[in-house]
Amino acid sequence: MEKQIKKFQNEVSFVSITIATLIITFLFLQTPKTCIPPSALQKPHLRFPNSTCDSTPRHYLPLSKKNARLWSSKSWMTQVSSFTQFFTQLYQNGLLKNHSKVLCVSAGAGHDVMALSKMGLKNVIGVELIESLPLVSRANPHNLPFFDGAFDVAFTGHLMAALYPLRNAEEMERTVRNGGVCVVVVDECGEEEVKEIVRLFRRSQLLSFSDVTLNGRRVTRIIMRKKSF
Repeated sequence: MEKQIKKFQNEVSFVSITIATLIITFLFLQTPKTCIPPSALQKPHLRFPNSTCDSTPRHYLPLSKKNARLWSSKSWMTQVSSFTQFFTQLYQNGLLKNHSKVLCVSAGAGHDVMALSKMGLKNVIGVELIESLPLVSRANPHNLPFFDGAFDVAFTGHLMAALYPLRNAEEMERTVRNGGVCVVVVDECGEEEVKEIVRLFRRSQLLSFSDVTLNGRRVTRIIMRKKSF
């Protein structure tokens, strides 16, 4: 009796193993229903795949088309227009000229660079930790890759957001020629706060400061001239 039970158990085990093997082989040979086979029609209207095994080709816009789309947006044009008005005041005061060499530090996507270029300035460079070509190149604002006195004007709207504002100010001064100007924009503030910011620029003297509107918010514009030694 015991031999018959043992024989029966062996037969059941064999049948179970056989069935399990067949099921695994079947599953291995099947394509998951969540995948899209390569022969499926393309879906250009889909930005992202439906699953991790989606073989539908993904379409990416070239940089030129991305920029064209960005630069034609209402938000972009509004900000460029605001920067144009901002820099026009400097132009009228004689601090900016068509031949001026201008450095925009922490330039973001490059609204300020485009505004200056559209005003007719031919030598404008924008730098940021993350490049936004062709307007803004990658560079560390705390260690600018330019010779001493290479620019007539240095501008930044993000000095107080810098990791080391003093180091940022020193680099702006270094790259500006003697007699050139550093222009800084900060959140609207009073005279005491302005003096604290000016003290960061140890080789420059305050020319003027005023409250202006830039990109829909009130800010304080500080203009300093680098001393000639």
